[in-house]
Amino acid sequence: MLSSPDLSFSQNLPLVVFNQLGELLQQMAQSVENSVLVLTEAVLARILIPEEWQGQRFILVVSEQFSALLLGTLAEEEQETEENPHSVLSTNFTFNSEAIASFVGKLKGLFASDSDTHQSLEYYSQILRPNDARLQSQFTLLLLEYLLPQKNVEVAENLSRNQGEHFCQAIELALQKQISQERLLNQVTTQIRKSLDLPVIMATAIAQVCDFLKLDRLVIYKFQGSRVNTQNSTVNEQNHFQPPIQDWQKYGGCIVYEAKATDAITSVLHYAETNCFTRHSACWDKYRQGFTLVVEDVEKTYALEECLLNFLRANHIRAKLVAPIIFEEKLWGLLIAHQCYSPRQWNEHERNLLTSIAEQLAIAIHQSELMRSLTQEKQTLEQRVLERTMALRDALLAAEAASRLRNEFLATISHELLTPLTYVIGMSSTLLRWPIGELSQRQRDYLQTIHDSGEHLLEMINDILDLSQIEAGKTALNINEFSLAQMAENAIAALIDKANNQQVNLKLDLQIDPRRDRFSADAERIEQILWNLLTNAIKFTPEGGSVTLRIWVEDHTAVFQVEDTGIGISEEQLPLMFEKFQQLDTPYRRRYEGTGLGLALTKQLVELHRGRIEVESTVGIGSIFTVWIPTQSAKVL
Repeated sequence: MLSSPDLSFSQNLPLVVFNQLGELLQQMAQSVENSVLVLTEAVLARILIPEEWQGQRFILVVSEQFSALLLGTLAEEEQETEENPHSVLSTNFTFNSEAIASFVGKLKGLFASDSDTHQSLEYYSQILRPNDARLQSQFTLLLLEYLLPQKNVEVAENLSRNQGEHFCQAIELALQKQISQERLLNQVTTQIRKSLDLPVIMATAIAQVCDFLKLDRLVIYKFQGSRVNTQNSTVNEQNHFQPPIQDWQKYGGCIVYEAKATDAITSVLHYAETNCFTRHSACWDKYRQGFTLVVEDVEKTYALEECLLNFLRANHIRAKLVAPIIFEEKLWGLLIAHQCYSPRQWNEHERNLLTSIAEQLAIAIHQSELMRSLTQEKQTLEQRVLERTMALRDALLAAEAASRLRNEFLATISHELLTPLTYVIGMSSTLLRWPIGELSQRQRDYLQTIHDSGEHLLEMINDILDLSQIEAGKTALNINEFSLAQMAENAIAALIDKANNQQVNLKLDLQIDPRRDRFSADAERIEQILWNLLTNAIKFTPEGGSVTLRIWVEDHTAVFQVEDTGIGISEEQLPLMFEKFQQLDTPYRRRYEGTGLGLALTKQLVELHRGRIEVESTVGIGSIFTVWIPTQSAKVL
């Protein structure tokens, strides 16, 4: 928070007092953290100076955080005795950055021929800022300690009674105002930090400022188009024009908050000036640039503006002080102090206070806008989540209904297909057993094709039925104890002819301890798993290749591994291996027939046993399918 308190003064001071004030400034400069420039009149000793600079003393402190100028000039009759501690200096003391910048500019002119010094002064003239409130308060405390009577007995003895009392009273009054002002700013800042309720913050702030500055009336004028909404709970008891929100564009804005010294003061709450004040007026540009408007007497200031003067008279405004409230580099509104019945000279500390309060209100507006945006975004997100959740729920219900209908359809149509298919397979088998001579070779080939196609169709229908039953949760495991070795040998024996016909070497690698040969699971389903994996491996292994069934036991888990030297599977297709109706890409699709259900069904059967299946494959080298089946309890379904 920046501050520029009204501790500036012009006063005739004894030389000893001037020097002690200079010491306080130099002591203050030592506490500044960043780069700081401290100059005295001693820097002028090495150059020729104009006559106006002779006999002039100064202490200049310049930094980004704290800047001050103490300037003193000896009276002409005292030029020869300037070292006399009783000498009196015409003293000016200021924190005003513009006055300090002007003084630095004069120094730059003196050092125009010294490029380094000129450049250094140019740098410090550019970093001038309003003083940091913390350092300002620190200097105020130092000055206050210096002014305490018990600390300055020696100085007081060197001053005349009347002059000393007048100086101390002026400084003490300025200190009291500064302390009260800082306390008020702290109260407003604390209110902003504690509350997110913008109407409460604004109403509280203007009430406190109105009381502190002894104003007749303090109002907040909000311009049309300002996004942050405000709602004042104060009821306007006067019969003033109150434009609806949709009409603000026509009138530019209206007064949304008001604090009055007494009830006798006319209320202007909700009032909108309809004719005189427009966004094209000169003061509008001044407000937009952040300048404060000071009007000590409207009769003099607006003597040539009859419309606005009549408006101010009608609302009992004799003097006013206006500070702009700027939010996101745009003019949000105005903080306006009114003196109703007499002119008023607004001093520097009153202007600074009103500007500081306007800045704090802009912070509160920004804070409120952020909260409004966050709340709106939260509500939007919540609505989106709700809508998305409902959409997902509807989609899930639709998917479940579609899945149920699909399973019912598959089960129905499969059963309906099984009956005629049984006749096709049975009758073609009967005809194939007839003695040679009854049928020609071509007829036998046709019958064999019919028979093989029926068998293939029967296998596909059975896979569809099994898969639909498992997905519908209607499949139960029939747990029994069996021999792993015997099951493996049966699987090999059942497929050995098929492997020989395709000239594939089918092998069995049993790595089972005979004492651990007995295993509990659904034997029929395990056989189905091995059948699917082995037939799949034989189908995709070229002539001369090999397929190996390997079995071993790890703890309470049986491990089945089918390794082949087939065509392999690409890395891109591996994630799709166990999806339904997934087949090899062309040109393999035409060469190797299939529905893409075998591996999907195998994975479902493995997971039904709470097991897992993994595959490793390299194109052109082969694949390894590994299945882990934990031993099953007789109670598991």
